[in-house]
Amino acid sequence: MLGLIRHRGPDAFGMYIDEMAGLASTRLSIIDLSGGDQPIHNEDRTIWVVYNGEIFNYPELRKDLVALGHRFYTNTDTEILVHLYEERGSDLFQRLNGQFALALWDRPRKHLLLARDRLGERPLFYHRTKEGLVFGSEIKALFAEPKVPRALDLQTLKDVFTCWAPLGSATAFQGVDQLPPGHYALFSQSGMIIRPYWRLSFGDTASDHSSEGEWVEDLKGLIYDATRIRLRADVPVGAYLSGGLDSTYITSVVNSFFDNQLRTFSVSFTDERFDEAPFQEQAVRAMGTDHRSVRCTEREIGEVFPEVVWHAEVPMLRTAPAPLFRLSELVRENGFKVVLTGEGSDEIFAGYDIFKEDKVRRFWARRPDSSMRRRLLGRLYHDIFSFTDGRSSGFITAFFGKGLSQVDSPAYSHLVRWENTAQTHVFLSPAVREAGEGMARFLERFNLTLPSDFMDWDPLSRAQYTEIRIFLSNYLLSSQGDRMAMAHSVEARFPFLDYRVVEFASKVPPRLRMNGLRDKYILRKAAAHLLPPEVARRPKQPYRAPISGCFLGQTPLEYVEELLSEETLRKSGYFDPGRVAGLVHKCRKKEGWLLSERENMALVGILSTQLLDHQFIRSFPFHPFREPENVKVFTSKDRRQGD
Repeated sequence: MLGLIRHRGPDAFGMYIDEMAGLASTRLSIIDLSGGDQPIHNEDRTIWVVYNGEIFNYPELRKDLVALGHRFYTNTDTEILVHLYEERGSDLFQRLNGQFALALWDRPRKHLLLARDRLGERPLFYHRTKEGLVFGSEIKALFAEPKVPRALDLQTLKDVFTCWAPLGSATAFQGVDQLPPGHYALFSQSGMIIRPYWRLSFGDTASDHSSEGEWVEDLKGLIYDATRIRLRADVPVGAYLSGGLDSTYITSVVNSFFDNQLRTFSVSFTDERFDEAPFQEQAVRAMGTDHRSVRCTEREIGEVFPEVVWHAEVPMLRTAPAPLFRLSELVRENGFKVVLTGEGSDEIFAGYDIFKEDKVRRFWARRPDSSMRRRLLGRLYHDIFSFTDGRSSGFITAFFGKGLSQVDSPAYSHLVRWENTAQTHVFLSPAVREAGEGMARFLERFNLTLPSDFMDWDPLSRAQYTEIRIFLSNYLLSSQGDRMAMAHSVEARFPFLDYRVVEFASKVPPRLRMNGLRDKYILRKAAAHLLPPEVARRPKQPYRAPISGCFLGQTPLEYVEELLSEETLRKSGYFDPGRVAGLVHKCRKKEGWLLSERENMALVGILSTQLLDHQFIRSFPFHPFREPENVKVFTSKDRRQGD
């Protein structure tokens, strides 16, 4: 198990084993480099913990615990957990400000405590067997146990081909679940209990009694402090710099207020449609950071894609994780283990076009016959659609007009996108289409995950909550976040996802999150004094990467040819070989330029699913790995520290 995830922590390896439990850790040493190896125990070695992540407020917590009489034998943040557990039991999580997945074994009580941070920045997977529980930071570690079955979950496959990500606690594999964000689990001989310790709510949005200026100043203070504590490390901290508002703001905060010789990292593309290099260069010139960049070609994206799928462990409809895989490789090659990033801002401060679409569609739905109201959609996609072009006008009306009057649906904000993506189901084999549930049941399952007061919230808050619960936790922070960074032993830290910032954003009046159709309104106000003017004024450019040309260009990749062949498709049984052959032919004939967005997503989804089947079902382990060396092993018979 350790060998399969040693990329997450190649610096040290440790185990604790007794007659009932076994804990193991691969360590990426960032705090207390020489003394913080895991597992970590309490004073009498009755409580043991392994964990992945950081507790950013550990100095303050340590001071309080020392005052209560606790004795520490390391300077690492990990040790906070065993002593805080002694004080508060499973109520310890309210005191933690961090990103973490942990497993804590209470030997006297004979129970295991598992927990995951509030937003799901760190993963935690588990499988229940007849004899007990197997868990780990990645699914591949679970598969080292022969009793854990290896089979793709067909319902999750359909869900990914609908909303881009698994729904709820499901994963791509049958019998493997993930602990939901903001939850803990207690496992003992009596069974397993899973409970939330934190819930995101937009139900107490503040009134407008505070001025806009007061909201802005409060946000500045929170971003400052969230960034400050994420610089706590005994190794250098770098930053990702995309050239957009979010990453540039975080970098500017570090540059302006902290004595940190910041090195920044970015990714660019040879395809100008996706390239943000000019904006990155503007930001670097303005801030004077020591900058490094990796430039991605379509060919390179295709070549690393099998590695990307191996680390992501889920079907994907985009190639966007691949350049981030290359980016973390660049970070590690430059000797860095930690980077700050701007992820999370678009979700909590309403930065995505889908939020604007929802607002325009609701406005249009009040007068569905109005030709003027639907023209507002042209403001969102003026570079693609023109109302002077009859075809573009007709497309907008047909695409965004679907379900226009269903404004009382809990899924209204995302329904058009989900139904559009679900049309990729035509590429699934008849057996898979029949095995899983349809859109109606999908929406029922989605509705069951919503808070009881969800429909009392304003529409923008409902749309944001949906994006956070599905897209942020199960896609962005997974396939594009933790998994691509940790593939090269790099820890990404997210100041915008400090729970204090998230809770603040949920209380900000909707008009200050999105003013008219101006996204991230309050964040732009807060950042304006630090940002270069050209960055501050720049419209958001969604992060995307090339697709079809990466796999079916002039010189096709060998693995693509094999996995998309009729024989292999029939053996795996997930897709209709005839329809896939038609898609591949269309892609080659037109070199991908005229493939629709939906067809591009289908191509990536088919290929990533075929890779999962090859890597985890038929050829596990696909990736060669080294077993850990110099493993420190502790048992219940070991004497106390200092005896």
